[in-house]
Amino acid sequence: MADAEQARIAQELYERLGRADNILQATNCMTRLRVRLVRKDAALVAAVKGVKGVIGALDVGDEFQIVLGPGRVQAVADEVRSFMAADRAAAKKKSGANVEVEALREAIKAKNATPVKLFFRRIASIFVPLIPGFIACGLITGILGVYLKLAPETANAPLVKLLAVFGNAVFWGMNLFVGWSAAQVFGGTPILGGVLAAVISHPGLANVTLSDAPLLPGRGGVISVVLAAGMGVWLEKRLHRVVPEIFDLFLTPLLTVLLAGAATVLVVQPLGGVLSDWIGRTATAAVGSGGAVTGFVLGGLWLPMVMLGIHQAMTPIHVDLIARYGVTVLLPILAMAGAGQVGASMAVYVRTKSRRLKKTVASALPVGLMGVGEPLIYGVTLPLGKPFVGACIGGAAGGAVQAHFAVGAATLGISGLPLAGATDHVLMYLLGVVIAYAVGFAATWALGFDDPEE
Repeated sequence: MADAEQARIAQELYERLGRADNILQATNCMTRLRVRLVRKDAALVAAVKGVKGVIGALDVGDEFQIVLGPGRVQAVADEVRSFMAADRAAAKKKSGANVEVEALREAIKAKNATPVKLFFRRIASIFVPLIPGFIACGLITGILGVYLKLAPETANAPLVKLLAVFGNAVFWGMNLFVGWSAAQVFGGTPILGGVLAAVISHPGLANVTLSDAPLLPGRGGVISVVLAAGMGVWLEKRLHRVVPEIFDLFLTPLLTVLLAGAATVLVVQPLGGVLSDWIGRTATAAVGSGGAVTGFVLGGLWLPMVMLGIHQAMTPIHVDLIARYGVTVLLPILAMAGAGQVGASMAVYVRTKSRRLKKTVASALPVGLMGVGEPLIYGVTLPLGKPFVGACIGGAAGGAVQAHFAVGAATLGISGLPLAGATDHVLMYLLGVVIAYAVGFAATWALGFDDPEE
């Protein structure tokens, strides 16, 4: 939070830079506020340099850099960004465009803004930047696994070994990526989150003995990393408030790493290890002992969980399972909900006499097959009611198949047919998909629905 002096500097800079109408983007590093402007001339540069508290200003191509010094720059940058957001929101409101749509959107947003859902959403957002890496590496790993089953004699070929490295890359560096992203999401310095993640993962921990027991590198996986990053950000923010500006650049990161690092090794990592062990044992035992019944329940409930907004809680669980076992046995089960949706929508297409509804289904089915289910949910099954139930039944049937054969996926972020390439039992996964299609179709056909008027 900015103090009075920092708030004054931010307000003056915002006005002299031309407010939101002239500022395209405002970012910062450790010492400089970096802005991209629509208009930039000598008068603007002189006006900015005249703000009391500004050390200097540099015109660097398409970026204008304002030197404020360590400690001060973060608070000023946050204030400038908040001014921009407020001005743009006011301008949007004043325009009056799509007032009813905006009101509906805000009502839905408010309804889903419960503390639990917001917490899950925030945790899930840590892993969103990693998803392209999971997809790429997971597909490489899955396809390579299928190839090696067909040609095991090529396992030692240089190209195969190189592709194995490519497939494992995101998982090898996962703790570091998660630590960086978590610190950024929590509002701290990303690299400090990465450093704490590196402390958790460092092989040198094995050489340290505390209470007659050696430390375990990587214990707790991403659960420990998220907890450590959150604690580090909490500490860093409080240090920014008490450390004098002149020492902030040096003391705050030093104390954050020393204090949060010590707490991570002594408290956070053991706690994360307990949580991670519990999650791993619970998930694998549920699928292993419950088998098809567990898959049936999870596959059938997944669409309602998505509608309630609590599905994001599964993201860190998938990541932790992949880190521990190389695959997540939960994703193939939950992916069947989308397959059931496809089957239900096919039944709607065949049964309806509405040309408009047929057109809607036909346009949404291709992306549904690829695992993107929102157009089918909100455009077809949910508005009709009973087909949504049919989709859940189809998802339950497909989930039972996936759990029975313990199909695992070495990725997250994808579903539908593309996920097959990242699973360890491609044929069994595809069998589950086909069954989900068929049962979703049959259940929807049996339940029926009120055909909409043209």
